[in-house]
Amino acid sequence: MSTFNRRFVYFICLVSAMGGLLFGYDWVVIGGAKPFYELYFDIAHNASMQGLAMTVALLGCMTGAMLCGWLADRMGRKRLLILASLIFLLSSWAVGAAHTFRFFLVSRLVCGVGIGLASGLSPMYIAEVAPTSIRGRLVSLNQLTIVLGILAAQITNWLIADHIPADFTPAQIAASWNGQMAWRWMFWAAMIPSGVFFILALLIPESPRWLALKGRDAEATGILSRIGGDDYATTELHAIHAAHLSDASQGGLRLLMGHRYRRVLLIGIVIAVFQQWCGTNVIFNYAQEIFQSAGYQIGDVLFNIVVTGIANLLFTFVAIYTVDRWGRRALMLLGAGGLCGIYLTLGTCYYFHVSGFFMVVLVVAAIACYAMTLGPCTWVLLAEIFPNHIRAAAVATCTFALWVGSSTLTFTFPLLNAALGSYGTFWIYSGVCLAGFLFMLRLLPETKGRSLEELEERLCPEMSNKKNDNSEE
Repeated sequence: MSTFNRRFVYFICLVSAMGGLLFGYDWVVIGGAKPFYELYFDIAHNASMQGLAMTVALLGCMTGAMLCGWLADRMGRKRLLILASLIFLLSSWAVGAAHTFRFFLVSRLVCGVGIGLASGLSPMYIAEVAPTSIRGRLVSLNQLTIVLGILAAQITNWLIADHIPADFTPAQIAASWNGQMAWRWMFWAAMIPSGVFFILALLIPESPRWLALKGRDAEATGILSRIGGDDYATTELHAIHAAHLSDASQGGLRLLMGHRYRRVLLIGIVIAVFQQWCGTNVIFNYAQEIFQSAGYQIGDVLFNIVVTGIANLLFTFVAIYTVDRWGRRALMLLGAGGLCGIYLTLGTCYYFHVSGFFMVVLVVAAIACYAMTLGPCTWVLLAEIFPNHIRAAAVATCTFALWVGSSTLTFTFPLLNAALGSYGTFWIYSGVCLAGFLFMLRLLPETKGRSLEELEERLCPEMSNKKNDNSEE
């Protein structure tokens, strides 16, 4: 790293990763606001409206993910980051200012569009500006900021809400500070980092790989020189153009769906969906139900939720330290195998009605295993396994699949829990993790230490052969 401009590289990557911070905050903040806005909008006894309020943002996420690739190719990465920051800023204000349930839903839908854009765009930008030797570490910063956003939302909700006496009726809660204003400030708090994100996004450069794709070599060279010097810029620009020797003017969804990218697209979609279907995110979305099933009261549940957030943060630092040392494939296999065993044990404990501290340990172990493996490594892989000229469309497609996986996971957990019990549900998640382990053992390559152009040759050999044929001619 001594040959690179450390301050510049880390600055632009951290700015981009602020999209992950707001992604994490806006995704989790609704959980703390939920008991209060439900009373305010009088939907506390309407299960369908409760479910709509919790899941409408997912529709926005899928919309944002679908648009991300198309917009990133046309607008550029930088301008789309600026747009995403504005969406976060305005939607945070709108959700908190809502006085009708319909306006609340529309605002959360728009917020979801921002989440969907940021979830694909931030790791894509980082991968395109990061030097190969530390690309995994830098892309993992996006997962770190997501985790920081989740923890910030949990702490903010706890600090803003007033204590609720045990004998308060729903009507008293609705008329209190919590029912009238606290939930609004939980959403409004996101305006501060959103504003900072907007200002800093104005200061970062455009992706040099996007500029090169658009024929703006002088600008791309200037940015690459600032990252690693003139020799680095010359080498990288040559590699980018060599990678695009054929089909350089083509790209997008139609090319992505062609037979030559079928294998790498399959890998991307499967690992994206598996990151959600592995089951860990239900612990954040349904922590109350999970811990109450383990015998905890609501006061203890809130404390346990904070414990999971802290574990999530600490083990994300472990991922940042290990991703460029151990490799992506090794960590993904460790995560899938580890969660398979933890969920099998957790389901067995639920079956035999085990309760208390040991259950908290198992849940925290699952969070820790996910945080140092599947959580960050999935984003790293999605950002680096696709060729430059289809990366935007490919990452958008896989991010869309990820949000479909998140939607189905969130929707099916209460159904599975009611039909099969907590033990059966976690046994199913254990089976999913085993299937994911076997898939990755068979098909997932190691990407550590390879440039984006080298990965294209490895994962898309037909393209490489075609380029060689063209060069010989």
